[in-house]
Amino acid sequence: MSDNPFASPNERRRDAEDAPQGTPASAATPPASAASAPSAADPQQQDTEVIDPSQVRAPQAPVSGAAYAQPPATVQQPVYAQPPAPHGAMAAQPDGTFSTAEPAYDGAGYHGGAPAPHQAPTKKDKRGRVGAGAVAGITAGALVLGLGGGVLGAWAFDEFTEAPQASIATSTVEAVDRPEGSVAAVAAEAMPSAVSIEASSQLGSSTGSGFVIREDGYILTNNHVVEGAQDITVVFSDGSEHPAELIGATGDYDLAVLHVELSGLTPLVFADSDQVVVGDETIAVGSPLGLEATVTTGIVSSLHRPVRAGESSEPAFIDAIQTDAAINPGNSGGPLLNANGEVIGVNSAIATLSTSTDTTGSIGLGFAITSNQAKRTAEELIETGTATYPIIGVLLDDTYTGEGVKVLDDPSGVTDGMPAGEAGIEPGDVITAIDGRPITQVDELIVSIRAMAPGDEVTLTVLRDNQEQDITVTLASSATLEAQQG
Repeated sequence: MSDNPFASPNERRRDAEDAPQGTPASAATPPASAASAPSAADPQQQDTEVIDPSQVRAPQAPVSGAAYAQPPATVQQPVYAQPPAPHGAMAAQPDGTFSTAEPAYDGAGYHGGAPAPHQAPTKKDKRGRVGAGAVAGITAGALVLGLGGGVLGAWAFDEFTEAPQASIATSTVEAVDRPEGSVAAVAAEAMPSAVSIEASSQLGSSTGSGFVIREDGYILTNNHVVEGAQDITVVFSDGSEHPAELIGATGDYDLAVLHVELSGLTPLVFADSDQVVVGDETIAVGSPLGLEATVTTGIVSSLHRPVRAGESSEPAFIDAIQTDAAINPGNSGGPLLNANGEVIGVNSAIATLSTSTDTTGSIGLGFAITSNQAKRTAEELIETGTATYPIIGVLLDDTYTGEGVKVLDDPSGVTDGMPAGEAGIEPGDVITAIDGRPITQVDELIVSIRAMAPGDEVTLTVLRDNQEQDITVTLASSATLEAQQG
């Protein structure tokens, strides 16, 4: 007799005929067929930025070759970062304007009404369930036999013994409440506001995440999730799907705002990311690898991580929050929450040990655009459809390897009429700190500036002729430079 457990039915039948009569019939019964594994060549993609030990990239579908915090159609995805905002969380008024509440983590932010009703999912097609009636009949017969045996057994037991009967206790609790502030409670509150995003173009399709920021249908996500998409669909936690319009996007901050024709949605509240500290609890909500409504937890691992990410013509520079909460392709654009359920960041990029997009996965190094940056940019995108960023008007020397970062020692190093030149910065100056925080890399200075807003003042510590001095610079808008050059 063959000892191959995976022998074909014919082989098992021949073995059974040759076997002794005492052999159980089940020995020739083939094992249940295993579910076929998903194809590795799935056409869909996902989005999640990936950071190689030597670089940071946004997590996304294997379309462009970058690793993002977002997933492939069935299971795969890219990721990114952000700046400080005015004190206090911001609240959205019914007319779409914003007002400032008391600072820190106490519940101010975008507010909305009750969630909009969603369509109930349609019933699945039941075709193909061959033998369902026969199985039900066999099950019913087994139940009758079991019941009969139970009755006779109980009669015999009661007739010849006096031992009391016992039954297995069953809980009568209908629902279990989770303590306020627990991960379960926060996830339950946030889930109706978190969405999955499906974007398709001539190159294929990809999926990512996003979340509601206004009750009248505005949704925030990453630019790399929807860049180049011809059709965008938003999927809510109840399974309802709605077409979305792209209101505005910026590759500079890797953010995009969508709109769906719904009202009465429940927006998430933005916390003041300036109040975030290392060690704070984090909760990431999104659709990694296409697995919708996934929740992972961790802590804030670090702050002010300079992340350069993105696949657009110009990379995004992010002053990122680093977290060890698991973030994978498909998480891109989803919210990073604090223990109060408030948004402290937008998940955008992950670090990876490999440059290959098909091996991208969480290694506990995820990066999020700060909530203050995300909120300011979202407001600008909703109002104008475009977003600006702050500048000081200098060119930095990438070849310099000494302390701090060096302004290009050439007349073109400082742009005429821009803030740096007006404040007294000169070509060849070495900038060693911004607002007292040491600067050691070019990207650190860039993301620190971009984390601000046009009109903000920053103090640059400058080394010139071996003498340090502090120079205050008022940031200008990128629109000013574009107008000057145009």
